[in-house]
Amino acid sequence: MSVEFFLTSLVVVLLPGTGVIYTIAIGLGRGFKSSVAAAIGCTFGIVPAATASILGLAAIFHTSAIAFLFVKYLGVAYLMYMAWSIFRNDDLMHVSENKVKKSYFRTALEGTLLNVLNPKLSLFFVAFLPQFVPLEKAGSIGYLAYLAFIFMLMTFLVFVVYGAFAAKARAYVIESPAVMRWMQKCFAGTFAFLGLKLAFAEQ
Repeated sequence: MSVEFFLTSLVVVLLPGTGVIYTIAIGLGRGFKSSVAAAIGCTFGIVPAATASILGLAAIFHTSAIAFLFVKYLGVAYLMYMAWSIFRNDDLMHVSENKVKKSYFRTALEGTLLNVLNPKLSLFFVAFLPQFVPLEKAGSIGYLAYLAFIFMLMTFLVFVVYGAFAAKARAYVIESPAVMRWMQKCFAGTFAFLGLKLAFAEQ
């Protein structure tokens, strides 16, 4: 693994996206353990895109407009669903000992779906991974899988850190219902914006 790959991957992972927003929202609303579940889910959501690019299947998105549009609008629909769910769910950004919290599995599953239904991940891996493969390892599925694994590991660790900071900040803002409601609207609006952005994305 080259230093260039490490630094580039770190920058990409640090950039706010659907996974980061989701993990932070979970960390603020439900605490650190739930944010770790969200991070795990978002990380596993990378597997299909990474696998597709490694096997060369992601090239379909470059040549088949129908395939791209199908996956893209599934992603749009899910982002809009997440926006609506966050907006209408008063319990998401509310903490009470008597509240029944969503299971870690459900939290991880939603995080997984967020990334699985993002066609840009497949396109990203097609353009990203080959740049860091040495000539002597060109065409090596094993080496590409190794790079994808490193990227996923970095994603998980960075998301856990994001979640930890969010969970820590939770203690300072949770006592203000107005602040929490404002943040809930911001997260819902962010998911809606990302959905619209994806809807108008070109192949």
